[in-house]
Amino acid sequence: MRLRSIVTSIFISLFLVSNLLPASADAPKPGQSMTHMKTGAGLASTLEAAGIIMYVQGGATASVIGDSIGAPTGQYVFHIPITANKSGVQHLGSNIVFFNTSNNNQLQLRNPVINLKTGVVTATIPQAENKSLTVLTVTNLAGLKPTITTDKKANLRKTAYTGATLSLAPGIAAAISSILGLPENSLPDALAFGSTDVSLFAKAK
Repeated sequence: MRLRSIVTSIFISLFLVSNLLPASADAPKPGQSMTHMKTGAGLASTLEAAGIIMYVQGGATASVIGDSIGAPTGQYVFHIPITANKSGVQHLGSNIVFFNTSNNNQLQLRNPVINLKTGVVTATIPQAENKSLTVLTVTNLAGLKPTITTDKKANLRKTAYTGATLSLAPGIAAAISSILGLPENSLPDALAFGSTDVSLFAKAK
């Protein structure tokens, strides 16, 4: 009984302390810009049915929305740190990988760059002679407008582009199928890929 009383007292103390302490989080700082990319519902399960999984490498992280990537509504979510944005939104050191579980073939999209002026995403593909290729297209570029907010107290300016819709660039679906060893026409050309949000932080002037 004494042990139970001690344990109960400890839990009560921890509960009181946790509720007395204010919740806190680090505020965004210049250079902590991020791209959040989410695949469309159904893409993950379509790829999984063909034995293809996706993941990220380097500074990027990933999660899954839904029960699993095999579920009809399953979606990949990628969080990719932005390293620069003077000549396109750059993600140096981050890779998006398509991996064929049946033959271990893979296709890497290395250091993707989003050009918000032309509406294309380019990446270096080692499996395609290390060429920089246009891999995704922003399909709603004309209506994509930035939202700018300024936090004077924190001396931060945030420029946000939300809801950019993405599709595979012309010819990329065939290249993915070929490199991964999939049957011809496994992926339709200009396949809808998903959407992305870009948040750029800088010092307020």
